Amino acid sequence: MSQLNPKQQEAMLYVSGPLLVLAGAGSGKTSVITRKIAYLIQECDMPAERITAVTFTNKAAREMKARVSKLLPSEKTRGLTVSTFHQFGLQFLRYELMHTPLKGNFSIMDSDDSKRLLMELMMRDNLSGAESRELVGKAIKMISDWKNDLIEPDKAMETLDDPEDMIFATLYALYERNLRAYNAVDFDDLIVLPTKILRENRELRDKWQNRIRYLLVDEYQDTNTAQYEMIKHLVGPQGRFTVVGDDDQSIYAWRGAKPENMALLKEDFPKLKIVMLEQNYRSTTRILTSANAVILNNEHLFEKNCGQIKVKAKKFGLSTAVMMMMNLSASPKKSSRTNCVLVMSGSSMQYSTAVTFRHECLRHNCASYKSLISYQAVNRSLRVVKSKTSWAIYA
Repeated sequence: MSQLNPKQQEAMLYVSGPLLVLAGAGSGKTSVITRKIAYLIQECDMPAERITAVTFTNKAAREMKARVSKLLPSEKTRGLTVSTFHQFGLQFLRYELMHTPLKGNFSIMDSDDSKRLLMELMMRDNLSGAESRELVGKAIKMISDWKNDLIEPDKAMETLDDPEDMIFATLYALYERNLRAYNAVDFDDLIVLPTKILRENRELRDKWQNRIRYLLVDEYQDTNTAQYEMIKHLVGPQGRFTVVGDDDQSIYAWRGAKPENMALLKEDFPKLKIVMLEQNYRSTTRILTSANAVILNNEHLFEKNCGQIKVKAKKFGLSTAVMMMMNLSASPKKSSRTNCVLVMSGSSMQYSTAVTFRHECLRHNCASYKSLISYQAVNRSLRVVKSKTSWAIYA
């Protein structure tokens, strides 16, 4: 506990009600989560099997488990659940199989399986070749969005403005019927089905609220509607939870993430306590100053800043740092050229620039962005020093 700053300690010790921890990058949020788990077990005498922590990636879940194991002996952590949202959803479906439309040997369709199924359904409507391949990509996205927003097939048509999109609502209904016929679920169902079951079955809801006496959620700003509803049903009106997030770091909008879920917490849990971690342990003062200048233009749910530096970070010789915000919805060529021109022209490029890449960027044409950024830099006689997660560009 002595290794935590006062705000981190406050977040760790507060267990009497719902808590939102606003934590920017490098503010030690993982330390808060893992030490809070240890505090609940060791100081609050809460059985480990009554604590659940969820996050978005397997890597983050593994790191969280590893950190907790360093704080407590293995016998103290037996039964502790630390998983991704989807792993938790899968576990729920297996536990509560009799309350689902599934049989015991149900299968999980990956994205390729879903595409093949939709292609088969579209072929029945005499769509073929390039046209169907283009439509299937749009169908996958629209069906996923409907599911994540908890919109049933019979209601999907009401959300459409373009009559030409009606085919996707029809495909949604056919797709769901075929999933059930194959005794299968897709990736979205691992969240959506448990959420619907909890919403509709009060007895089951009470059972799980009793089972999970404390819930911790990492990267909360990246939750979608279904994930938020799941959290609400699991914690109940008492709100025994801690969620950690930062609305300036949301990276899952492409799959339905809604940072405004952070604001909804205040409406659904009026006794919500908010603790801000604004002490940064990772970056230099210059980087923090530049980052604050960039995010100042964002629409904020909560007023905050990136914080002041606490521990002197390694110097990279950067006079100025600019966070490159990649517009993944635009074409890589157009977006990267625009961003490069913005930071590499005029007074902005009199010094140096730091370019950082979020992990999920790798799935969205990040190679194209990197290649074009590198080209733009070299074309302006700038030196680029590269690492896996960031580049330093020198004038």
